[in-house]
Amino acid sequence: MAFGGATPAYELRFDAGRVCLDLLATTHPGERLDGTGALRAWIAGAGLVPAGTPLDHADGSWPAGFRELRGDVELLVRSARGVPAPGCGRALDRVNEAARAAPPAPLAVRGADGRLLRELAGPPGCAALLAVVARDAVELLTDPVAWAAVRECEGDNCPLVYLDTSRGRRRRWCSSEVCGNRERVARHRRRAALTRA
Repeated sequence: MAFGGATPAYELRFDAGRVCLDLLATTHPGERLDGTGALRAWIAGAGLVPAGTPLDHADGSWPAGFRELRGDVELLVRSARGVPAPGCGRALDRVNEAARAAPPAPLAVRGADGRLLRELAGPPGCAALLAVVARDAVELLTDPVAWAAVRECEGDNCPLVYLDTSRGRRRRWCSSEVCGNRERVARHRRRAALTRA
């Protein structure tokens, strides 16, 4: 999905199924939240705010806050998947603290065509948006049914984590078009090499 507008176009690597997992994907293949423009585009693209919500008030401190939360969520997700990680206690405290902030209330307003649209009661602050992501992480980490569907991509050198909502829960890659295709090409090359040998 690509999102454009006043900020540079930002392409979500893939839809991980949860906003907190989408935040984790912003590190692959490199840092994706390297400035306020990229962060504003990610916030809009990930659906943290209704379409058209102005985020011009975001300043240079916002990306650092999101990257810090991303590191804490990453640590908790990896440790919950059985990868021991020092510092989980501090990360959990920071995620819980971030989750306490209250985002602006959503309101239903009439659009120009008479349909009801979602709008925020006020401009969202950084802490409020971090709270939305932190709450999503808390819900994911404490919901046994949702947590049972969390998978890590089986692609070579792909660290992405996603919620497997596929039929039969047999999804292996973050993206069939990217990592899945690489695996199919590698498998084809191995078969062709064996045939030639």
